[in-house]
Amino acid sequence: MRSNSKVRSQKAEIRIHPSASHFEKGGLRGIFALLAALLFSFPAFAEELKLQPLIDEALKNNQEILMSEARWSASKFRIPQAESLSDPMFMFGYLNDGVKDLYTFNDEMAADSQWMFSVSQMFPYPGKLSLKKEMAFRDSESIGASLDSTRLKVAARVKELYYELFLAYKSMDLTKEMTALFTKIEDAALARYSTGMAPQQEVLMAQTEKYMLVEKEEMLKQRVQSLEAMLNNALGKDVKTPLGRPSELSPALFDHDADELIKTAYENSPEIKSRERMVRGAKAKVQMAEKEYYPDFTINANYSAKNKYYQDMWGLSATINIPIFYRTKQRQAVLESEASLSEARHELDDVKFMLASNIRDNHSMLKSSERLMDLYKSGLLPKTYQSFESALAGYSTGKVEAITVISSLKAVIDYKLLYWKQFVEREKAIAKLEAITATGSHESEVKSQGE
Repeated sequence: MRSNSKVRSQKAEIRIHPSASHFEKGGLRGIFALLAALLFSFPAFAEELKLQPLIDEALKNNQEILMSEARWSASKFRIPQAESLSDPMFMFGYLNDGVKDLYTFNDEMAADSQWMFSVSQMFPYPGKLSLKKEMAFRDSESIGASLDSTRLKVAARVKELYYELFLAYKSMDLTKEMTALFTKIEDAALARYSTGMAPQQEVLMAQTEKYMLVEKEEMLKQRVQSLEAMLNNALGKDVKTPLGRPSELSPALFDHDADELIKTAYENSPEIKSRERMVRGAKAKVQMAEKEYYPDFTINANYSAKNKYYQDMWGLSATINIPIFYRTKQRQAVLESEASLSEARHELDDVKFMLASNIRDNHSMLKSSERLMDLYKSGLLPKTYQSFESALAGYSTGKVEAITVISSLKAVIDYKLLYWKQFVEREKAIAKLEAITATGSHESEVKSQGE
């Protein structure tokens, strides 16, 4: 294998060789060098896009997170409101003695003329205010857990987009390298055609494959732009903000079985915690509905100011509501609350089943990707590379047709691309599993921010 500088010089040397013998001397070695660089080298780039800073930025600026934070903050303000008494009522008025005179307050004979003042306060039946506070508190807890879930999902979304962007750039690299290789094959076909050793069809075949790769490269560029827009949206930035290229990645360490992950998810998942808070809140609502069978009390204190000829008066009274229509009102409210509690419990079970299903699905995807990556790296890629070497050597001597060389080269590139696709699928599955189970370094940071 040649040095990287030699590989780059040969990658730039794309021109028509004047003869088949010239191709046999230099072109064959150039193709092998290009293919070796394609399979085994990992170029470095000046501007690298790091994953962790993107996650940190998304947790601070993502609009969905900011909306959830505002919703959680609003829910906390409802707690003191729920445990407060209703506003007291103040009444003032005047009672005139007779209807002939408009104002008889100073008349000695007007014994009933008076100014009236009263203050009343409603007191709920004991236990109702504490239940209202608990209902508001459980709702706030549920919204807070949903906020943690939103943070985890946004972090996982950033990871997935980052890995997809990495794959798009990696596919673009493979396409460019493959274009250079097909240019070398085109040069060889032209050299053989100029000496009468090969038909013109071989030249056209190589050129067609090269132009198809140019088309694929343009589609990949559009894919990069689309992914950058989606990533900027997740970061809470303008979609046109330029982003760098993702840095080279190595497979993340992950060694957990599905049952362990399910157990961890049941303990840590914010979605489960949110539904558990909803169940507790629903229980409080049932208790509150049952309390409505009991009346509330309204205490009223009044004062009547009379003229100087008569003494002032005061009074104190209490009013209670009588729930005589309990069959169609209070009882129905209890049944409604019990149905809502049943719904909350079933929703909690549904979330547990869904998380378990997602964990097994992503864990299966992870293991499948690992097996395929090993198959491509250890089995198919070396074999297809050897097959390409043999076909190219045979083509240079006229023993093999161009279609064989082209097919072998496409197989090498396809398996290389499939390897990176499975690599990205594995990393995405890990990101989803970490989000579901609320584990991993990123997830612990998300949890600390939520607290």
